Amino acid sequence: MPRALPRAAAGVKQTRPKSDRRSEILAAAQRCFVRSGFHGASMQDICNEAGMSPGNLYRYFPSKEALIAGIAERDRAEVAQEFASIDLSRGFFPVLEGLAYHHFSERSDEQVKLCTEVMSEARRHPEIARILASFDADVKKWLIDLMRAGAERGDIARDLDFDASATMLMVIADGVWWRRALEPGYDAKALLPIFMDITRHMLGGRTHDRVCVKEGTG
Repeated sequence: MPRALPRAAAGVKQTRPKSDRRSEILAAAQRCFVRSGFHGASMQDICNEAGMSPGNLYRYFPSKEALIAGIAERDRAEVAQEFASIDLSRGFFPVLEGLAYHHFSERSDEQVKLCTEVMSEARRHPEIARILASFDADVKKWLIDLMRAGAERGDIARDLDFDASATMLMVIADGVWWRRALEPGYDAKALLPIFMDITRHMLGGRTHDRVCVKEGTG
């Protein structure tokens, strides 16, 4: 039986999957927003960064707001998977410390700067405020579910105000990201022991659940 011709040799145009192209565009937009800000980055800048024509870009994302929505959905899916894969068999606080280590310390400077840029823009732009509020609502729900599961295990207090506690955890996380964005070289990892002491006190945690997350572990 003759071997099949390679696609290019057979005259078939090779194209990347649409999902891959979307990912490349979102990555290009992220770099532009971090470098120039939401207002400073033009759609033409993003086209140049992505290496494509405006007409082609607009087929995927018709506006900068649509790009922010795409980035938010990409990140939401990643965080959703992270929460879905949690195994509480090792205890609530080791899991929380692993999450904190990842989001406080392992997230790239580019991701941190983009997040603070979006938070700033949400104060002035209703559509971006809506996108951010939707993302925050999902994260808050996942945190509440995690705390309820921890309470069922007896790792934290059962009579917590879970809604308020989740909000406080998010306030702390936002503050860490702002500090990273404003203070080059800020060592967020050094904050972890204090963060864990605060959360144990706030959530009524058992003291024997203490762990030490080392670099490269989650």
